[in-house]
Amino acid sequence: MNIKKAIFIVLIFQSLQGTVMAQKGYELGGWLGLAQYYGDLNTSINLKKVGPALGLNARYNFNNRLGVKGSLNYGRIGGNDDLSTNNFERRRNLDFTSNVFDFTGVGEFNFFDYKHGSKIENWTPYLGLGFSVFRFDPTSKLGDERYHLRDFGTEGQPLGEEYLLINGGLTLTGGIKWDLNRDWSLNAEFSLRKIFTDYLDDVSTVYTDPNTLRARRGDIAVRLADKSLDDRVGSPGTQRGNSRDNDTYVFIGLSLMRYFGDIPCPKLSNN
Repeated sequence: MNIKKAIFIVLIFQSLQGTVMAQKGYELGGWLGLAQYYGDLNTSINLKKVGPALGLNARYNFNNRLGVKGSLNYGRIGGNDDLSTNNFERRRNLDFTSNVFDFTGVGEFNFFDYKHGSKIENWTPYLGLGFSVFRFDPTSKLGDERYHLRDFGTEGQPLGEEYLLINGGLTLTGGIKWDLNRDWSLNAEFSLRKIFTDYLDDVSTVYTDPNTLRARRGDIAVRLADKSLDDRVGSPGTQRGNSRDNDTYVFIGLSLMRYFGDIPCPKLSNN
């Protein structure tokens, strides 16, 4: 065995030993931040309808690089054609607001070795990939009254065939962790959900026939389905939304995490 192979084997052994000895443990904490929606009523990532968001986090660290995190989250999202710079969207004049309650689980990877209590390895950027389940309920106002849009089948959904208010999505997270001390750390995180529905905003396909909608759901439904400012918008069968792209929402926040694991000490040599 030559020297290069011997050095390589020693390095591999040390790397595996470091993984075995890596710290494990739980982290619990909470976060505060902002929620943002992107979809048919916000096609240009307009930031004028950013809403509040908050949540609770629980993380388990397998070692210095890998972990899993679960979170319970709340955010308030919305969109409004009146804020758009697109002429068609401004004439369409639709809007919505929704509370989103979200449970997310992700696997996380730290780019650097991250050790609680270390004076050197005490911060790292990280990425996460996982899945979210969430509940939403788009609403809109007529005058002083707020209505739950799903109940009115605004795109002609038959009674009993409305879209579900519980759905899921793929989740991508990224951020930075850094220690405040041995027990406490701050995490700054961006978290994006690419969801499996296009009805987060109650807008997806085409305008339905108002007479059919009136007979099925009443006058309020007709007024909620078509708030257009132009007679050329809102004709039955014409575009109301873009069903080819599902909606997206994101959370951006800062969390305070408490570490409940052990910090292993290096083994002393017997030699």
